[in-house]
Amino acid sequence: MLASSFRDCKAWSAEGLPLSTSSNEACKLFDAILSQFVKWRNDETLGGLEGCFTAIKAADPNFVMGHVISTGLELVSTATSTRLNERLASAVKRTVELANSQDIYPRERLHVKAMELFSHGNFLKACNVWEDILVDHPTDMVALKFAHDSYFYLGAQVQMRDSVARVLPHWKPHMPFYGYLKGLYSFGLLETRLYDQAEKEAMEGLALTPDDAWAVHSVAHVCEMKAEVDKGLKFMESREKDWQVSDVLASHNYWHWALYFIEKGQYDAALQIYDSQVFRRCKATGSMLDTVDACSMLYRLEMEGVCVKDRWRELLQVTEPHTDDHVTLFNDLHFLMVSLGAKESKTSQRLLEGLQELAKEPGDNTQHQLAETIGIPMCQAMMEYDKGNYNRTVELLQPLRYSIVDIGGSDAQRDLFSQLLIHAALKSENKHHQKLGRCLLVERDAMRPNSPLTDRLMQTALALHT
Repeated sequence: MLASSFRDCKAWSAEGLPLSTSSNEACKLFDAILSQFVKWRNDETLGGLEGCFTAIKAADPNFVMGHVISTGLELVSTATSTRLNERLASAVKRTVELANSQDIYPRERLHVKAMELFSHGNFLKACNVWEDILVDHPTDMVALKFAHDSYFYLGAQVQMRDSVARVLPHWKPHMPFYGYLKGLYSFGLLETRLYDQAEKEAMEGLALTPDDAWAVHSVAHVCEMKAEVDKGLKFMESREKDWQVSDVLASHNYWHWALYFIEKGQYDAALQIYDSQVFRRCKATGSMLDTVDACSMLYRLEMEGVCVKDRWRELLQVTEPHTDDHVTLFNDLHFLMVSLGAKESKTSQRLLEGLQELAKEPGDNTQHQLAETIGIPMCQAMMEYDKGNYNRTVELLQPLRYSIVDIGGSDAQRDLFSQLLIHAALKSENKHHQKLGRCLLVERDAMRPNSPLTDRLMQTALALHT
C-alpha cells in the first residue's frame, strides 16, 4: 500500500480532477507516477517508474488514465517510435480501445486523444488538446507537463512560457507540486531570453523545493547563456547533493557543469565529467536525454580540437541501434555526430537515407514534415564538415540559422550548431565565409559578453587576416 500522502479517489475529485476508477490504490499510484515525472526521479521506495507502471495495471487493469500516463511517459521519452515498436503501438491502441468502451470524464477522453496524436508524431496538435484541458482544468499537472515537454521538442519557446503563465494564478501554495511550477515557468522565461526573471522564478522555486532538479537546471541555463561561467560552476557544485538524486535529470545537469569547463577551455575537467557521469549514466540507462548529451559533448570537444576518438566508438554502441528510429530530428542529428566521429560511414548514410524516405511520406508527423527543409540539409552539412568541405557546410547551414529552433531542444543545446557554422566559416577557403565567421562572433559577443570560447574563436578569426 502506498503512503497516505498520495491522493486517493476522493482527494482527486476534491481538487476537481476526478479519475474514472473505484480503486484508491490506482489513484495513489497515478499520483506516485506523476510525482516522479515532475521530480525527474525514479523513487526506489515506490519501486521506481517501472514498478509503478506494473502496479497501476494490477490495481485496475481498465483504468484509462493509468494507461495514459504510463504509455504517455514512454512516448515522451522519445526512445522509440510506435512506427517501429509494436509493444508501444499496441499500448496506445489498448488505451484508445479502453477509453471508447467506458463512460469516462471528458477531460480523460481529451488526454487519450492528445496521447494518440503524440504517438503519431503530431506534437503540435497534441499540445493544442492539452491546452484545451488546461483552460477548464488549470491545475492538471499531467496536461501541463506533457505540453511543456512537447513544446520543448518543437522548439516552441513562447508557447512553453505562456502555457505555464496562463495557469499560474490558479495554483495555490498548499497544492501538490506548487513549488515545481516555478521551475517550469523559469525554463520558459529563459528560453525567451528573459534571464533575470527566469533566475528569480527558479530561485523562488528552490526556496520551496530545494531538490527541484529542473529549477537548478534552469539556473544552469541562465549562467550558460550569459557566459557567467564561474557563477555557474559554483552554483552547480553548491546544489549537487540536492539535484543528483533526480536520476532522470542528473546526467543532464552534469552535462551543464561540463559545458562551463569547455567554455573555459578546461577540457580535462570536462572529460572527467563525461567519463564519470555523462557516459556512465547514458550507458546504464539508454535514456535519450543522457544519450544526446553524451553525443553533443564529444562533438563540442572535437570542434575545440580535443581528440575523443575512442570515446566515439564506445558511444556508437549506444546510438547505433537507434539509427532507424527517427522519432525527432534533434535525436537524429546527435546520432549522426557519433557515426561520423566513429567513422562509420555506412551508419551515417543509412540514417540520412532513412530520413529522406520518411520526408516523402504523407501524414501529420511534424518531424518528418521538417526533415526535408531542415533535418536533411543539417545532416548533409555535418557530413560535409566531417569530410573537410567547409565551404559547402557554410552554404548548407547559413540559410537555416533562424529555423534550426524548429528541431527542438534548448538554446544551449542548439548552440552547438551555431558553433559548427562559425568553425566551418573560419576554416573555409572562401574569404567571404571567413568574414561571415567574424561577423557571427561579433554578434555572439554582443549577446554573451565575456565568453572565453568566443574570445578563443575571435583570436583564430583575427589570425586569418594577419
